[in-house]
Amino acid sequence: MMTTPKSEPGLGELFGALARGTGLLVRQEVELASSELSDKTTHAARAVGVIAAGGALVHAGLAGLMVALAVVLASTIPLWASALTVGGVVAATGYAVLLLGLRTLKRIAPVPEQTAQTLKDDKVWVEEQLR
Repeated sequence: MMTTPKSEPGLGELFGALARGTGLLVRQEVELASSELSDKTTHAARAVGVIAAGGALVHAGLAGLMVALAVVLASTIPLWASALTVGGVVAATGYAVLLLGLRTLKRIAPVPEQTAQTLKDDKVWVEEQLR
């Protein structure tokens, strides 16, 4: 039995294969970016929750503890001094919680690094395919 030697693929076939490969790469990159951004959004939402909790603590502390502790301290120091002392301590505690949330939020990079790297790799691949 005689086999016919395979001929080189035509230009149309090559461009078709390149288009299919590029389409697949684009779909995969979109899926990867979506996954990465979803993870980052989850972390950011948690940090925002911590910030909100810190704000609520500051508010509740200023409203409740300031009054109660200022009244107790007023028996030993003037009322204005006791209110100022209590307010400062509560506000400082709330501020520390807010800073914790902000620090966590700042650590989350907004750029999907893995997607950016694979896009660079894909660009190199496409350029090699065009040569």
